[in-house]
Amino acid sequence: MAMLAGDLARALFKVLETGDPALAAEVVHAEFHNREAAVSPPACRITGPAGVLASSTWMRSAFSDLAFPVTDIVTSDSQVWVRLRMQGRHTGAFVLYKGQEVDQVVPPTGRQIDFEQIHVLELRDAKVVRHEAVRDDITMLGQLGVFPPGPAAGMRMLAWRVTGRSARAASEVATRAAQAALPS
Repeated sequence: MAMLAGDLARALFKVLETGDPALAAEVVHAEFHNREAAVSPPACRITGPAGVLASSTWMRSAFSDLAFPVTDIVTSDSQVWVRLRMQGRHTGAFVLYKGQEVDQVVPPTGRQIDFEQIHVLELRDAKVVRHEAVRDDITMLGQLGVFPPGPAAGMRMLAWRVTGRSARAASEVATRAAQAALPS
């Protein structure tokens, strides 16, 4: 039995929280496209459930206890609008990309994040086929202590870059995301 639109949305975010491949196969369309994957490792740009599983691994590698509590859902026949919060603790390197290249690596801070996002999901064949979002990334970066940039955060990021920790962390995150995208 096909899930209702709101249930599909909740299930998609449960996949991001857990990395559950069976649930991903159930709710993510084979042609799924994530418009927001431009800041993610390349594996997150793969279409279908594989890209969602890679995205889950990428986010969970940076944020332990990752959760997406939904605060509001509005549905139509072919779209779902979801307002939620992204919550977790920054316990791993948060690696951001620009195209295919690593743009920035934020070393773990141990800080909690809790900020609002709005997601628009397009549905086809009773599955999620497209995702785009409006996220309050400035608030998240502020909660991590890296925006506005201050001397302490800048020195930590520079030290990570100079010692090669940034490159090693970026490589590890990209590898783990790519492995998550492989068929099981």
